[in-house]
Amino acid sequence: MSTPQTPSRRAFLRNAGCGFGMVALSSMLARDHLLAAGAAPVNPLAPRPAHFAAKAKRVIFLFMSGGPSHVDLFDPKPDLIKLAGQPIPESFGHFKTRRAVAKNKLLPPCRPFSPRGQCGMEVSDYLPHIAGCVDDLCLLRGCYGDSVTHPESVYQMNTGTILMGKPSLGAWATYGLGTENENMPAFVVMPDPAGWVKGGAPAWGNGFLPAAYQGTILRGGASPILNLRSPAGVSDVQQRSTVDLINKLNARHGGADEDSELAARIAAYELAFRMQSYAPEVVDVSKESPATRALYGVDDKVTAEFGMRCLMARRMVERGVRFVQLYCGDTNGWDGHADVEGNHAKLCAASDKPVAGLLKDLKSRGLLDSTLVIWGGEFGRMPMSEGGNGRDHNPHGFCMWMAGGGVKGGTIIGQTDAVGLRAVGDRTHVHDLHATILHLLGMDHTRLTYRHNGRNERLTDVAGNVIRGALA
Repeated sequence: MSTPQTPSRRAFLRNAGCGFGMVALSSMLARDHLLAAGAAPVNPLAPRPAHFAAKAKRVIFLFMSGGPSHVDLFDPKPDLIKLAGQPIPESFGHFKTRRAVAKNKLLPPCRPFSPRGQCGMEVSDYLPHIAGCVDDLCLLRGCYGDSVTHPESVYQMNTGTILMGKPSLGAWATYGLGTENENMPAFVVMPDPAGWVKGGAPAWGNGFLPAAYQGTILRGGASPILNLRSPAGVSDVQQRSTVDLINKLNARHGGADEDSELAARIAAYELAFRMQSYAPEVVDVSKESPATRALYGVDDKVTAEFGMRCLMARRMVERGVRFVQLYCGDTNGWDGHADVEGNHAKLCAASDKPVAGLLKDLKSRGLLDSTLVIWGGEFGRMPMSEGGNGRDHNPHGFCMWMAGGGVKGGTIIGQTDAVGLRAVGDRTHVHDLHATILHLLGMDHTRLTYRHNGRNERLTDVAGNVIRGALA
């Protein structure tokens, strides 16, 4: 015996009181432009106006999985060199016992720093290519978060909270603005093929937002999205007929505008059909010039993998994808608990040239002004040594940077203490970073809300301030 389904609120209003409740509901939906015309479902990714005019139209988030060391890359500390090999002063450490303090000897930076660009921003010799782009960077040296462990910090940097299951930054951006294209997903994620970030798929999930806003995994090669190609022997006409029939049956099931999962599935079927012919062209870089391929290091085995993904990111934003997130580093990635020099040397060699190539390519094509590029991981590393040549996690102070999309280049905001342990001046919490990203996209983070469990939820919860000094 089948179990009757619980009616939706809309069905209840339609059937109760001779439909008078539905009349009121229809009026409210029409006022908010949410009433579907005829039987056609509302497109959850339809373009929506921003709260105010903004330069940034799209985002590329370069996520350095594992936690890159700020004191070895972007935050020079002369005192860390001077005090190398000594215990960290108790005033910095806040450790419980003197024994714990004595065990943690300060480790000097692995590479020297040098002033770069017209702005004179100091950058490590680990990153000679990004160092050539510093006049376009806004470097945030006083960032901090709330968790010392990887999954929770990955969730916070991506979703605003250390808890699993909340909407990601990319999901909020596409929920607020919709999409600029009809043939590719609005929010694309390209994980490192060597291993997913700790915390996994919830880092780019939709949480309690409608399912249409979750990130879509994209891979390189001829099959960028798994199971996208039609089975052998099925023509485009047959595939179109199949999708039309499925959508018709789904709509008859109760109306896509009554069920976010069903609406997302109908939209996904339509998008997948269009992507079958469009997505392979987006990831096909064979027609890119030799100069462009060299810019990203596509033909160099050290930089080829990440360079290819950076190049695909440019191709996608060029074609109207709203939010692209690239993960650099496998499951452990930049997590330099041992031999931080060897760990960072490998990852910097693989990512430095592609990242700089992306910035230069966007700029030469006139896309950087409208594309916000973000670089950073879930936290930084400690100034003390771990095992003699490694560094432990540090959420108390670390660096991130932004470029393009209305950002003030050649700027440094915030600072850590004398040895790089804690953010102490012009501090930037993750909520502040998210508030600023949304602002650069033309959205007020306090107004971008979604009603869930009786509460107006938002990416920044009840906190967050726009970093005004970062705005051009």
